[in-house]
Amino acid sequence: MNKKAYVGRFAPTPSGLLHFGSLVAALASYLDARAVGGRWLVRMEDLDPPREMPGAQDLILRTLETYGLHWDGAVEYQSARHEAYAECVARLLAQCLAYACTCSRKTLEPHQGVYPGLCREANHAAHDAAIRVRVPALAYRFEDRLQGQIEQHLGREVGDIVIRRRDGLYAYQLAVVLDDAWQGITDIVRGADLLDSTPRQLYLQELLGFAHPRYLHIPLIVQPDGHKLGKAYRSPPLPPDEAPALLTRALRALGQCPPEDLAKAPTDTVIHWGITHWNAERIPRHATLAEADLL
Repeated sequence: MNKKAYVGRFAPTPSGLLHFGSLVAALASYLDARAVGGRWLVRMEDLDPPREMPGAQDLILRTLETYGLHWDGAVEYQSARHEAYAECVARLLAQCLAYACTCSRKTLEPHQGVYPGLCREANHAAHDAAIRVRVPALAYRFEDRLQGQIEQHLGREVGDIVIRRRDGLYAYQLAVVLDDAWQGITDIVRGADLLDSTPRQLYLQELLGFAHPRYLHIPLIVQPDGHKLGKAYRSPPLPPDEAPALLTRALRALGQCPPEDLAKAPTDTVIHWGITHWNAERIPRHATLAEADLL
């Protein structure tokens, strides 16, 4: 890949503060971009106001700066992109590629997360309804840079995809595809918990005429009980005074083998070491890594 063409991104959700798992994901995407002289953007995925933690957006950005992860250009906010999402939904409805769905959660419970197409031919009005995109009965495959070949049969394993929720909020799958294309993202580095979403996004990219980015899904950092780190499990936020030590620990989680004394170096020195020694092929080829094993 042309080094100048690389555009990566980190897209946090402001439902909580950054924790160690967030740091590993942010650092991986940052180093993968900077190691080839690429650009690294930050996009705030603030699609769901009821779940947003007050003050989280500013604290997330401040933490990234404290940890030496400086982004290019302006921070973009999905909450400012509603017009683009609405236009896309209207176009897909007009082309009969999407339809309104009035199914309740209770109705869908027996189907275990696979939408059975109950409203496909019902011709419901779009008002007070979710909007779903029709998916083909096809398997979508892609080659992840770390996890290898991934395959998902959209018809059997997913069903028609929600792109606008019944409450009027736009769905992650639609927003991320539109925003990645709008920002010219060429490479996506993120946690392996999103592997399952990638074939859906590949289909939406194809439907909308967008190029496919390259993907690299890194191991998800999990607690001893198997749950990923996050606000729901009281994962501690990143302390501002421990940046070098935690960055060094994150480098180890990514298989980069930093020297022990790097944990006591200035933050910029740790970041510089990470950029000059970055090798994505050293990342453990697992879906998860236990946080306790990284101490």
